Amino acid sequence: MHGIIPLWKPIGPTSHDCVIKMRKLFKTKKVGHTGTLDPAVEGVLPICIGQATKIVPYLTDTKKTYIAEVTLGYSTDTEDQTGTTLEKKEVSDTIEIETLKHTLERFVGQIEQVVPLYSAVRVNGKKLYEYARANEPVTRPSREVTIESISLLEDTIKAEGKLIRFSIQATCSKGTYIRTLCVDIGNALGYPAHMSKLVRTQTGSFTAEQTYSFDELNELAQLNKIESTLVPIHRGVEHLDVYKVDEKLAEKVRYGQKLPFPDQQLGDRPFRVEYDDELLAIYQVHPTKPDEIKPMRVFPYND
Repeated sequence: MHGIIPLWKPIGPTSHDCVIKMRKLFKTKKVGHTGTLDPAVEGVLPICIGQATKIVPYLTDTKKTYIAEVTLGYSTDTEDQTGTTLEKKEVSDTIEIETLKHTLERFVGQIEQVVPLYSAVRVNGKKLYEYARANEPVTRPSREVTIESISLLEDTIKAEGKLIRFSIQATCSKGTYIRTLCVDIGNALGYPAHMSKLVRTQTGSFTAEQTYSFDELNELAQLNKIESTLVPIHRGVEHLDVYKVDEKLAEKVRYGQKLPFPDQQLGDRPFRVEYDDELLAIYQVHPTKPDEIKPMRVFPYND
């Protein structure tokens, strides 16, 4: 069995836990997830099965949409609701809806984020969270990410004692830390903040409405119908540019051969190669021979 399962990851298990469960359900070791979700986060997590594991890096690289709850009034060391409180500041002023919307607009486009201390990013060969747990000082790197859109989910701001909460919806590039975005929004409003809830509603072309829960998958497995949940591999790379070849070139692609650079604009990113709407391979421009393209992944069957 080969294909993609659009899984709704529940709160609790890690992304790796989900992979282990999928291996048992599909009775195969060739399983990979397409973007880590923390245990406290639920949402869309496409899981690749069989030959579909070849596209994991490309599906991981897609934009994602989240709904996050921002809490103003205190910050935490993990930047989310699971951490230890660092700073407190009573939210005594009323925040107007228009002020909040204007603040959110400032984050649209390319922004710079400082990587959270509690993350798996490595500095000098050591993960940042290892520095945190050992209480060792470390300079955290920053990275550029893209916020494609961000909006207030509802025109309501909830006051809870000395705290204020509101929910945002954000579509962003790979590598964006939503908890850091929540902290930065709080700072822009003049208050310590953290992300108190997070749900991922879309990864690439996979939406929440298309997902299966583990309960549904278990039930289908007992009925020997679990294969019906597999989405064709090409759905996971629809965001890539496409180069359509004729039958003659298709044979060369199936054998993983290099090809002359095609007479069309493809850019520097990987692109998919198709014949008669069949996904054959993923190619990219040859790194040392710009007049050629070379295969990155080849799919020797009709998905």
